[in-house]
Amino acid sequence: MPPKVVAVAAGEAHTLALTGDGEVYSWGRGMFGRLGTGREADEHVPTAVAPVVAVGGRPRPRFVAVASGAYHSLALDDLGSPETLQAEAQNSSTQSSLKLSSVKAGGMMSFAIDNLGALWMWGNVPQQSDAGEFCIAASSVPLPVWDFHGHTVVKVACGNEHVVAAVSAGETYTGGDLVCYAWGNNNHGQLGLGDKESRSRPVLISAFSEGSSWEVYEIACGAWHTAVLTNKKSFDVDLESRCWTFGLGDNGQLGHGTTATICSPQPVDGLPTGSFLISLDCGLFHTTVVSSDGEVWCWGMERGLGLCPEASFSGVDSGDALRPIRVQSPETNGFKFLGPVQVTCGAAHTVLVAGDGYRMWAWGRGRSGVLGRNQTADSYIPCVVMWPPLDENFQEIHEDRAQASTSGVNDQNSAELEQKLSAASEELQFLRSKLTLMERYANILHISIFRKPLDERTLPRSLQESHVFDIRKEFENILDTADTDELNRLEIFYRSMLSGVKDKLLKRRVQEMVQECIVSLSSGRQNP
Repeated sequence: MPPKVVAVAAGEAHTLALTGDGEVYSWGRGMFGRLGTGREADEHVPTAVAPVVAVGGRPRPRFVAVASGAYHSLALDDLGSPETLQAEAQNSSTQSSLKLSSVKAGGMMSFAIDNLGALWMWGNVPQQSDAGEFCIAASSVPLPVWDFHGHTVVKVACGNEHVVAAVSAGETYTGGDLVCYAWGNNNHGQLGLGDKESRSRPVLISAFSEGSSWEVYEIACGAWHTAVLTNKKSFDVDLESRCWTFGLGDNGQLGHGTTATICSPQPVDGLPTGSFLISLDCGLFHTTVVSSDGEVWCWGMERGLGLCPEASFSGVDSGDALRPIRVQSPETNGFKFLGPVQVTCGAAHTVLVAGDGYRMWAWGRGRSGVLGRNQTADSYIPCVVMWPPLDENFQEIHEDRAQASTSGVNDQNSAELEQKLSAASEELQFLRSKLTLMERYANILHISIFRKPLDERTLPRSLQESHVFDIRKEFENILDTADTDELNRLEIFYRSMLSGVKDKLLKRRVQEMVQECIVSLSSGRQNP
């Protein structure tokens, strides 16, 4: 099967893709070794990174996360595998150190969150000078951010010189209780604190505090602006998500219809209200969001992104998109990309993972091959990234075809190679479409039952134990572990679901099954 992309990250002019089997691929500008291929040459198509395997028998890394700064890249190795832990134990007699759970990068700084929820930073990071004033200072070693002691850092994002963190309101993260802190350079109001005073230490953003009616679930930073996705705090079945932006607005990257700089969070109008926003990222001077039904919206810098093709670039018409513009999908001839997963933004390019992880689209500036389509030309509409990478068989066919076409002496062999490649491509496309259909069906079914997407890394307990998905047992597990708020949500969801069942026999059976689960739990036993 082709490798499935589970995460992407974009830097100034390069892109990283992480696959489900722990491999990392990179493409774009190679200067400073940011691609991890062992050289500084540009790569015009996704190319596997070449990790250095340490001496002493340490196994090849299995990566679980990636991040990109302007000119550097990060990849997090999974040190929890039995082989790695065994090798670690043989090479060290000391106690096991902290493990990192996620990484993030931006500008010329890097961040990591460990398994205890603590935040670490290094590079050119915001610090406090000896005189107690704000400064940007370089650190070649990770520094802990002590301000969050007693809380759990869940997400972090950073721009050129500012940082935003989503942190648990209490000591531990229980879901839906995140608040936002910001610190760093604030010369454009990108901290969202209502002023332009820089901060050397994290300060709570009041719009996203514990008392706010909105709860944060995603954050992103551009060079000098910030974007936040939130849910409405309510027990409604239909979740209402909203995008907020603040900071520099010179290129319309805030999406408020002006080029004004804004120092406090304001919601972006013009985004879909009937669907859930699942992904968000900021480029140098642009912003992109993706909805659950596959719509992609961009706003901000025109030059290099082609958001406003009719722009005159004369007088007051800079061509920038001051409000969200819906991106057209070439695969549907409409505005919906099939199976959207994640979006990432570079300085002047955007990459979308769709097809439930088996297809990538890119648009914007194409310099250094950053669009991953074996060209350096710009593309103002989404183009297909060359994914999956050519395996050995396809590579041989590709090379043979190139050799035959170059020599021009064996047209028959060239035709046969073309037919062979075409047949293999059709078979691969057929299998990929079948797998995508099955994954989408499983995900829709899981959401309809449990109100959350199916995550292959956290499979339901019954499926892990017996390889059979026991819906009744999973429902009992949910009821047994739910708190009061979750039980209220479940009740509302159950009543709404039941009202939509038209078949009387099916409705009665659903009621009986739920009642049996409740009786089973109240009596302290599990029904087979």
